[in-house]
This record gives sequence, structure tokens and C-alpha cells, in this order.
Amino acid sequence: MDQNAPASRTPFARLALIWGIGGFALTAALVGGMSLNAQGIARHDSNAPVTYDAGKFVLNDKTNQGIGSGGVIITQAGLRVESDRMLVNFTDTGGQLQIQRITATGGVVVTRGNERASGDNAVYDFNRRVITMAGNVRLRRGTDTLNGGRLVIDLESGLSTVDGTASGSSIGAPGAPAGQGRVTGTFTVPQKN
Repeated sequence: MDQNAPASRTPFARLALIWGIGGFALTAALVGGMSLNAQGIARHDSNAPVTYDAGKFVLNDKTNQGIGSGGVIITQAGLRVESDRMLVNFTDTGGQLQIQRITATGGVVVTRGNERASGDNAVYDFNRRVITMAGNVRLRRGTDTLNGGRLVIDLESGLSTVDGTASGSSIGAPGAPAGQGRVTGTFTVPQKN
């Protein structure tokens, strides 16, 4: 490998970890860490109804938006999203509101079972069935962790991708401080008796 090649051309310049349904559990089990039947965020039922809890919620029928603030919590079939503030985009179909997208900001935490993802902000796109988190992302299952800049959870395919930077565009650039633009983490290993 040419050490002087631009970062975009080196095979390790961009690190993305992709887990299939149960793939994270399988990988960790192979290195000795977690049970294969653990419930993860990526195996969530995204067709279930959504419930809200907020200190304040303002609904604007003209813009088809709602703004929740004051420690907002949404739940959907065991999935829980918490943040300081959420913008909800919806459509009004025959008097029934249908959520299209939730944009959460300020200390976002997404949990399901023993899996927890946290970051600065997140977008849950209900049409695409995708949750995208950005900024200081941390994904934890049990004691195993992954840290990066951006996390994309595809609820339909069951794949989760962690990138090193929030934009996912400039990983491992020459002259970047150590650890910046990288995916880091820990996995447990089997203990000898």
C-alpha cells in the first residue's frame, strides 16, 4: 500500500461496519461476547403505532408539523427515542395524522432491548424505515461498543452502518488528529476457566 496515496484511495481510508439482522450479535459471539437472541434496534417493527410524551407539544395544521419539547419521548413496539426537542412532519389523510418523519435534537438516545444508540441528533424517516443519527454517535449492546460520527439503521433490511464522521465524507484525512474520522469500539472476548 502506498503510504503517500490520498486517503480517499486507500482501502482502509473509509471504515463502515455493516451488520445484518443479528450480525452484530453473531460477530460479537464469534469474538466471545453476546447472546445471539438479543433484541436489537435494527430488528424493530416499524409498522407499529407511535406514542408520544412531552413537556409541551405544539401542532401546526397549516404546515403539517408538530414540535415537542421538554424531554420528548416516543415509543414504538419496544423502540424508545428520547431527546430534548423533536420536530414531527405528518400528513393529514381524512382527519387521521400519519407521521412521515421525526427530527430529534439535543441528547438523542434510541433504545430497544439491551441495545442503546446515542448522538447529537437523529432523523427517523417512517417512509424509508431508516433512522439516521449524527454527531458523537455511540452504539452499545451489553458491554460491546462502537463509536463514530454517523449511524444509519435500516429497519427494513436490518443493516446498521457506522461511519467515522457525521458527514461520512472525509475519513482518515492526512493530518487529522488521531481517532478523528474513525470508528472505534470494544468487544468482549471469551474468558478461559
